[in-house]
Amino acid sequence: MAEVALHAELSKAGLGGRVIVDSAGTGDWHVGDPMNHGAKTELKRRGYDGSGHRARQFDARWLADRDLVLAMDASNLATLRLLAARAADTPEAVADADRRIRLFGEVAGLDGADVPDPYGEGPAAFARVLDMLETGMAGIAGQLRDVAGTTAHER
Repeated sequence: MAEVALHAELSKAGLGGRVIVDSAGTGDWHVGDPMNHGAKTELKRRGYDGSGHRARQFDARWLADRDLVLAMDASNLATLRLLAARAADTPEAVADADRRIRLFGEVAGLDGADVPDPYGEGPAAFARVLDMLETGMAGIAGQLRDVAGTTAHER
């Protein structure tokens, strides 16, 4: 859901195609699967299209190509930082990865809140998570627009 919501916010901010966004989990249990039905249903209800999403597992080698990696909760943050530390070849590389791997709730202006995983829960849980994501993505898109020097009117 997060990737779809961020793409939409970036497009609204005039940054469509200027920021590369992708999504991956820390576990391998759903690799290759389409988006969870509950997530796809809630996205569709709000006008988003999640049909093209396929689950992937994060690969620490990707860090060299990512400016920012956002973890949805503290557990995933710890896992991502551990993966990065294992892949790093110097203490400086570990420190650099720690700066680029951040908690979504901190970067997105949600007072550091974890974004819960609604997997296995009902529609209300998916709606609450999408509410958090939409709020946070608007903030992230605004920050990126400020960095890029682009306004929505310059599309």
